[in-house]
Formats: sequence, structure tokens, C-alpha cells
Amino acid sequence: MARMGSRPSVVLSEDSQRTSGRDAQEMNITAAKAVASAVRTSLGPQGMDKMLVDSSGNVVITNDGVTILDEMDIDHPAAEMIIEVADIQEEEVGDGTTSAVIVAGELLRRAEELLDNRIHPTTIVKGYRDAAREATQALADGAISVDASDTDELERIAATALTGKGADQAKDHLTSLVVSSVAQVTEDGEVARDEIELERALGAPVEQSEVFEGMIIDKNPVHEDMPHRVEDARIAILGDELDVEDIETDVEINIEDPDMLDEIRESEEKEIRDFVERLDDLGVKAVFASNSIADIAQNMFARLGIVAVRHTGDSDLERLARATGGTVVTNYDQLDEDDLGEAGAVSYDDLGDDQVFYFEEPAEANVATFILRGGTEHVVDELERAIEDSLDVVTQAVEHGEVLPGGAAPEMLVSLHLRDHAESIGGREQLAVEAFADAVEVVPRTLAENAGHDPIDSIVELRAAHDGGDTTAGLDAETGNVIDMTEEGVLEPLQVKSQALESATEAASMILRIDDVISAGDLSTGGDDDDEGGAPGGAPGGMGGMGGMGGMGGMGGGMGGMM
Repeated sequence: MARMGSRPSVVLSEDSQRTSGRDAQEMNITAAKAVASAVRTSLGPQGMDKMLVDSSGNVVITNDGVTILDEMDIDHPAAEMIIEVADIQEEEVGDGTTSAVIVAGELLRRAEELLDNRIHPTTIVKGYRDAAREATQALADGAISVDASDTDELERIAATALTGKGADQAKDHLTSLVVSSVAQVTEDGEVARDEIELERALGAPVEQSEVFEGMIIDKNPVHEDMPHRVEDARIAILGDELDVEDIETDVEINIEDPDMLDEIRESEEKEIRDFVERLDDLGVKAVFASNSIADIAQNMFARLGIVAVRHTGDSDLERLARATGGTVVTNYDQLDEDDLGEAGAVSYDDLGDDQVFYFEEPAEANVATFILRGGTEHVVDELERAIEDSLDVVTQAVEHGEVLPGGAAPEMLVSLHLRDHAESIGGREQLAVEAFADAVEVVPRTLAENAGHDPIDSIVELRAAHDGGDTTAGLDAETGNVIDMTEEGVLEPLQVKSQALESATEAASMILRIDDVISAGDLSTGGDDDDEGGAPGGAPGGMGGMGGMGGMGGMGGGMGGMM
């Protein structure tokens, strides 16, 4: 390991550590490969689950890549860059996180072999980026068009995302609900994905899950005498409290007579009574406020047959406004009829062990609530993650209209295309492109391994099928055979695969370009004149910008505790 000599120590503090050159590359690549290895066995329909236990004893059981990585205690900066691949994949397309991470890890493993053969990192990065461009184009050329109105096709896409994630016993029912949810919020080819809310209900079979064509708010009415159902409801959405302000005797209000305090309170209560009466005159039947509601207003609402709810979350208020066509009002003096939302009915009823408000037939009719039922908390947790992924991939398919066959068919398509492309490249970049082609084959190899099949036989058979022109051929995880994935109905959105390759390439390239790692010591006392660790020349604490690199040695223990 290259370390600081006597001369550089003048610049860095005593506690700083520096790793340079090949040692830095090896350290970073090893950390990244460890992260990829942690999720590799969870890939595919036969992937294994991970049990993650945090310091408080909370347990998460999942095979969802991004969840596994989020729950793991990792503080190595290079490893965190690989985790960022999963986060970006989840944010952009909602699925394919495990594939993206293991491809990134494999790219670095192949790059390590090239580095050992004295191929410069810049050459490897250039070759990888060229390969990624070619791979993306190959995927686009091999994409299959899908009709956004073809329910059967969309259900196959949804089912692919659900496979192997604890939903097999009710997959047909859940895929139908997923497609129904997306259709409910789709208009002119655009999906309002954020308008699909997922509500959980424990204690019932998964098969009783359903889609409610409206929205749900988990709140209680402020008064027990309020109606549990109102029809043709006009809804006031209040972004502030509806209460008497606390009166204090301070410098701003000079109370000369105790009766003045009563007069002030009576004036404010009159304003509240007038406002409630105005809501009644406007035909309001439901009121949802972000803060408190005064007792006097509660009693009046109950007497008038108006249901009222306080302390409603801002996100719920905003979604309610979008769904019902209303406006979140903060200046009550200016509230008028145009600010009111509308729904066919607002009801207060059971949802599992809870009671919630249902908004039926909201005016805008572009919201949906997926009510997910299950027997236990852990079952519902994993199903929720699977449903979210499935909703995301169907959204991608509807908006972009292009899918790929699953079962590692895209990865083999890319691998063979890149091997042909490499022959047209001169110099050492050819070796990097070939390494990229080898790296993407980690996906079919892992699928075969996780299903208990021989990975070499599976890859050879799959490669032969693609060489013969069968570009939709993929691995059947159940039997290990190579079959036509389109006939089997195993389909994935083009964007999921493209994003996975792009994110993996960028992360691997960034790590390969690092040849110097400086881990600073404790910089918290950098401004203390008595600190002997301060750098000379008025730069206390040495290279303070490196403070974020601390804790690099803690990765092994952190990961070991979670595996």
C-alpha cells in the first residue's frame, strides 16, 4: 500500500490515511464487489430472501434489491456508490435494482482482470462507455411494441415483476388489480403514477385485495355525532386551523379590563360561527383541516350534519384537492364556491382493523387506491414492495410502449452484439468491450445458479439459441430449459434494462477512475488553535474537504452483521 512519507504528512493531519494507485483501485473494487455479492442470490423468480435485523431488533425479510441495500449498514464510500445505482434505478424505473447492482459488480470484477494485464483505467472506461451505448441501441432494436390498451399484455408485464416476490399464490388476481389501478389514472398515454395510493389491511387473505376507484384518508371525525356517510358531497379543504387563537397579555395586547379578554374571544368565536354558517350555506358536507378545529366549530358541524376532520396531512390535503377539483384554502375570508371539492359520496367505514374515510366518485376521477390485504405484517411488507414494483413497470410500459422478453434474453442479446462490435474496434478498447460482454452474462448465470441449474450448460444453450436467431429465447427458472419468453408471457419494459446498464456503467466507470483515497481523521476540532493535528499555515484540520471519507474500514463488520 502506498502511504504518505514524511514530506506529504506536512499537508495532511496525523490521523489521515492515504491509499494510492493500484491499492486504492483494489480496495474500492473489493468493496463494490462485496455489495453486489450481497444481493446476487436474491435475483430472479427462484432468488432467496434476506433477513435483515437492525440495531433495534426490527426484522425485514425481503429479496428486493434496493430494500436489502438500504437496510444494510455500509459506510465504505465506494460501496455507497454501488448502492446509489440501486437508488437511481428504483427512482427512475421502479424495478431491476438487483440486476443493475450485480452487473456493476461484475463490470468491476472484469475490469480488475484488465488492470492486472496493465490496461489503463481510462482505456477501460472508454471501452465500457462505448459498449454501454452499443448495448442500449441493441436493446432498443430488439424491443417489442406493446399496446397500452392491451390488458392481457400489461398483465403479463405486471406478473413478471411480481414473480418470486411472495405473491405467487394470488398473482393472477394481483396483476389484474395492478393493471386496473394504472388504467384508472391514465389519460392520453400519460400515467399519474403518484395518484395510485397503496393502503394496507392486515388479517385477511391476499385474494381479498381490491382497487378502490377513489381515495382514502386514514383519519377520524372530530365529533362522534357526525354522519358516517354524506352523498353528493361538497368538500372544504382548509390549510390552516379553525380555532380561537391563544390570547396572551403581552406588549402587543394591553388588557386594561378583564372584560376585554372575553370580548376578544367572543369576537373570534363569532368569526368561527359565521364561517361555519357560510360553509353550510355553500352546501359543504365535509371539512378537512390541516390543524385544529375549535370545539364550537365541531359542535356546529355535528348539528348541521357536516363531517369534519382535523390534523390532516399536507400530502393528503393536496391529493384530496387534485382528486376532487378543490383548492387548499388558507385565507378563509376569500373562500368561495370555486374552492370546494366534490365527490359522489364521503363515507367513514372499516378498513381492516381501522376506520378510514372513503371518497367515492371524486370529481376528477383520476385517483385509485390499491387496498392490499394479508395475514401478517411481514407478508404485507413484502407484497407491498412487489406491488409498487409492478405498478412502476406497467407505468413504464404504458407510457413508452416498448418491452423486452425476460429470462435474461436481453443480456444475451447484448452480449452477442458486443462481441461482434468488439471485432470492429482497434486497440485495447476492444478488450474492455469484450469484458463488458462477459459481464452482462452474469445475469443468466445468476438466474441459473439461483434456480439450482448448471450455469455453464444454461449459458451455452441460451447462447446457441440466440446465435441461431432466436432473440426472444430466455431461461425458464423452473426447468432450466431455454424457451421463448414472449410465448411464456415473461416481459419487461425496455427502460428497466436500459437504465440498469447505464447506471451500472456509470458507477463502475466512476470507481475505476479513482486512484487516490484520502481518509481524514477527526476534523471536529479543526478550528482549535491548540490542536496539534492542525495543518501549518492557517489550515486547521488539514484537508478538511476529505472529512466525508471517514469510516472506510467499517464496511466489513457492518455488512457481516446484516448478512
